[in-house]
Amino acid sequence: MIFFNFHHHNSQISYGIYNSAPEEKIPEHYFSSGIHPRNINKQWEYDLENLKMISQNPKCLAIGECGLDALVNINENLQKKVFEAQILWANYIKKPVIIHCVKRFQELIPFQKIAKVPLIIHGFNKKKTIADEMLKHGFYLSFGKSVLHNLSLQTTLKEIPLEKIFLETDDADFDIAELYQKVAEIKEIPVEDVQKVITKNLGFCFALPK
Repeated sequence: MIFFNFHHHNSQISYGIYNSAPEEKIPEHYFSSGIHPRNINKQWEYDLENLKMISQNPKCLAIGECGLDALVNINENLQKKVFEAQILWANYIKKPVIIHCVKRFQELIPFQKIAKVPLIIHGFNKKKTIADEMLKHGFYLSFGKSVLHNLSLQTTLKEIPLEKIFLETDDADFDIAELYQKVAEIKEIPVEDVQKVITKNLGFCFALPK
């Protein structure tokens, strides 16, 4: 059984979305491309134009990861400006946005109002109140390795509809099958059912090339 890895950093994984930097050559498999908050600089408009070219490749499934990060030394307003520009471009090319967010979840909410495409927060590992708030405003949540050992996160995940989630390895080195199996245990359903629902989520959010 092959499991889709929603967000990862291993270019050799064939079934998932590889997080590609804009300066990389076009990957062989599905990928996303975006301006990460930590990579914003004075040339961000040039980087955005480069992103616009790369993201029109049919193998590019999403814009990202991009978003807001309270721990990087980048001006807050500039982060928001660059994030908004990427969402608007995503609207134009009709591709979802994979969001990186650190300690600025409430500030994401206004961006949902300008988005015409799905917004998916990757690597989600926060408390249930934040999860509920994000879901209420239409965000999807992607979960990673923390689910395997974080009991509080497991409790949160148990109450979140499968129709609103994805699963990923991010930059951790482990088999994505472990995560699917753990979610199946948490939800008390067969792992095949987890796979089927997430496949449906992919079909709803992404235009996968044939």
